[in-house]
Amino acid sequence: MSNTNERRREFGAYLARLRRHSGRSQAQLAAALCAASGTHSITRNEVSRWERGARVPDTWLPFLAVVFDVSLRELEQAAAYARGDTLATLPGAAATLADLLPDGDVLAPLAAPCGRRIGATTVEGLAARVHGLRLADDVLSGGDLIAPAFRELRAAVRLYRESEHSDDTDRGLLAQIGELGQIAGWIASDAGCGAEAERAYRLGISAARQAGDGVLVAQLASSLGYHLSNNGREREGLELTQAALAEAGPDAPAVTRALFLDRLAWAHTQAGEAQPALRALGEAHAAMDTADGPPAPSWAYWVSREELEIMDARVFTELRRPLRAVPLLQDVLGRYDATHAREVALYRSWLAVALADANEPEQAAEEARQVIDTSGDLSSERTAARARAVLHRLKEYEDVAEAREVLSDYGRLLLA
Repeated sequence: MSNTNERRREFGAYLARLRRHSGRSQAQLAAALCAASGTHSITRNEVSRWERGARVPDTWLPFLAVVFDVSLRELEQAAAYARGDTLATLPGAAATLADLLPDGDVLAPLAAPCGRRIGATTVEGLAARVHGLRLADDVLSGGDLIAPAFRELRAAVRLYRESEHSDDTDRGLLAQIGELGQIAGWIASDAGCGAEAERAYRLGISAARQAGDGVLVAQLASSLGYHLSNNGREREGLELTQAALAEAGPDAPAVTRALFLDRLAWAHTQAGEAQPALRALGEAHAAMDTADGPPAPSWAYWVSREELEIMDARVFTELRRPLRAVPLLQDVLGRYDATHAREVALYRSWLAVALADANEPEQAAEEARQVIDTSGDLSSERTAARARAVLHRLKEYEDVAEAREVLSDYGRLLLA
């Protein structure tokens, strides 16, 4: 995909977030634009083209600004970004990371610091903000968090470049920039801003490598590999995930090895390699069972046996093994924290597909409805994509009343 096409798709995701935040469907937005402009020339299909990135609105920007209650300048800046203006940035991400990345090689060292002197207290404060952002991501979606995430990342890089500090503080700052790069990349990916996600991950890799934190480098590289695997670059994603596991090494904390092996299993699955995927799942559980070794880093707080079971079920679903996937997903969802709405919606989406594969279309339709209803309240491209995947799967059961009803109610999303 060309850079311009990527920008158009990101702009489309940005418009879709504005629409969802306004509480409108695509048809309702089209109607509101017609009312604001006094014409009847905008249809739901045209709104869908904008959100897919097939077209960039021009004369409609002033009316979009009125309907969304945002500044016209912001929308014009976003449209310029979509059209390929290299000086434009996408609102919501605050800015692209081009000004943060070193010239040339993205893994080149960051600029030497100068200015006021800082110490461990500053690093501790930054670490607390990074962890707060992670906790927020547990309950909020990418579209809600992308602006503060990138604002924190830019501020951290600026702090590093504009201050004086000891070698220990230097490493601490670089490690926190690495962690910020990871969470910002994850958030950008969830918001549908793929190019921004990749830049954030690569900046984080640069910082973590300079900090000498091989496990954090592996966390960032495997996160980027996961992102690539989910966005049509399966071979690149697999190679990067394999490299991340090697970077971590056999002496990495057990929890992190389990996480990296889980991501490797998913990368093999996306690449169509069933047996290596299943082996990696088994190795992930074996790693989790290891009692000795160094303690897990704070950023791995969420990795648990429950999360490993979720990945097991996702892999089984993708490999069309519903008899193994369905009971796992039902068990985990029965005890999963309901405040984590995005994850619940995602996991229900795999359950819906697995139930369809198990020839249980009525139950699949019931799960699909819950997935789609929840997804409509989230500014997450991940959940939106999974909702579309579930609907595509239900189309095979259009002769079943429950599936037909869901498709009738929500089939328009397949055109979005």
